Amino acid sequence: MSDAVRVTRLPNGLTVVSEVMPRVETVSFGAYVSTGTRNETAAENGVSHFLEHMAFKGTEKRDAAAIAREIENVGGHLNAYTARESTAYYCKVLKEDLGLAADIIGDILTHSTFIPEELERERGVILQEIGQANDTPDDIIFDHFQTTAYPDQPMGRPTLGTEEIIRGMKRETLTDYMRHHYGPERMVVAAAGALDHDRLLDLVQTHFADLPQVAPPEPEPARYAGGEFREEQDLEQVHIVLGFPSTGYRDPLHYPTLLLSTLLGGGMSSRLFQEIREKRGLVYSIYSFAHPFRDGGVFAIYAGTGEKEVEELVPVTLAELRKVQTTVTQDELDRAKAQFRASLLMSLESTGSRTEQLARQIQVHGRAIPVEETKAKIAAVTIEQVQQAAAAAFRGAPTLAALGPAGKVPGLRHITGALAA
Repeated sequence: MSDAVRVTRLPNGLTVVSEVMPRVETVSFGAYVSTGTRNETAAENGVSHFLEHMAFKGTEKRDAAAIAREIENVGGHLNAYTARESTAYYCKVLKEDLGLAADIIGDILTHSTFIPEELERERGVILQEIGQANDTPDDIIFDHFQTTAYPDQPMGRPTLGTEEIIRGMKRETLTDYMRHHYGPERMVVAAAGALDHDRLLDLVQTHFADLPQVAPPEPEPARYAGGEFREEQDLEQVHIVLGFPSTGYRDPLHYPTLLLSTLLGGGMSSRLFQEIREKRGLVYSIYSFAHPFRDGGVFAIYAGTGEKEVEELVPVTLAELRKVQTTVTQDELDRAKAQFRASLLMSLESTGSRTEQLARQIQVHGRAIPVEETKAKIAAVTIEQVQQAAAAAFRGAPTLAALGPAGKVPGLRHITGALAA
């Protein structure tokens, strides 16, 4: 681990990680909670996201306007996001304002008031967000995909929740969830930029002192099932996501899978882009992605195409999935490695990206992973491992989600048969 990176576990169980970045004048600071959509019960689906919204709506010593005003008075930026396995609250400020950043984020995580008037106002905002997602086919298609891949379980539920649940969610649901999930053992405080680790520790111990000691239950294991979702809508395009079970963060094939995604559908030089968009003109957008979780993951391809083009698009895509299991060239693997390595190193120039990386590494692996270690693992990936990752994924049960004029999209039986050929 770099001398610039330091990790401290406080007596209450809260982990603090930081990295000093020379020649920058800013610092990013965030609290990353190991709880998200997969930690929710069916009746409280969407509570993690609702809670993230409410955190900025007032504390015992600041109302919503004061929170925004104080951070913007110093030119800072404050934000948050909810994912399936985590919720993050973070900001970026000038180096002299780190104390304010720690104060505000610590305040919203330990002394939020959840004023009923603010809650009702934010409930309306979230309902609008759900409505917007439902009106955006190339957005909502991913929720349909996730629900189909992981049916009847937390991992498959939408991060935003449903309109019915959000309309009926009570204040006590939010406060109870925060009290039972936002403990120091499930949280990492991370910072990167122009900082001193010892001063950071003092700030965290001061402003996060009131975190509750809790022992939330572990989320139920993710159970990938696969299946088919198809909804006819009067749209100009068919939106398709075709996916498969894939690797988690700790799987030996994790890095080969990431490189597989890059060479198959990760850029303009990728196989899918070149064959399907450039040579055949069948799509405007096509790409692949690998989403790892702690105990599994998914590998998927998204494409948006016309109703007529879909009949050619799917067979050509399946042919590429068959070919990559047995034929990968050294040139394209080297190109994928170069893309991955460049992306990794470029991200290190951002205090925000580095903060998030450090937090995720602590949460998933229990340690900060040196950049050289990651680069070495990428460099060591072989053609055979990429082909092995492709075979492991594409011989698994597929998940198909299609939205729009989707009548000509081949079904699961055709897809499974084509991949087995």
